[in-house]
Amino acid sequence: MENVVLIIHLLLALALIGVVLLQRSDGGGLGAMGGGGGGAVSTRSAATGLGKLTWVLAIAFICTSLTLTIIAAQNASGSSIMDRLSGGGSAPVEDGDSDPLSTDGLLPPPASTGTDAPLVPRAD
Repeated sequence: MENVVLIIHLLLALALIGVVLLQRSDGGGLGAMGGGGGGAVSTRSAATGLGKLTWVLAIAFICTSLTLTIIAAQNASGSSIMDRLSGGGSAPVEDGDSDPLSTDGLLPPPASTGTDAPLVPRAD
């Protein structure tokens, strides 16, 4: 279900980009607001077919965004990251280690040569 909504969401995004790029530019941009352009700002242009299609695609895009958010919230685990770090949550503990912040599992194994020689060669 999530994959279907995600594919629809991506197709809507591509269609929305295409429809916006196909629309005619008004030409003024932010420059139409300054310097006596009050008449151009206050007039409303007629709604075109591309404008209506843009609104429909934008509403559908927002609906799929909300749907994907709801699906992701339902699939989320019940504990937060802070619970896992402090050890108070239901995070699995590996190797019987009681400290989740321990770095014992992150260090490389000791050298098998039996000596205390450094692992990095000396620059003599």
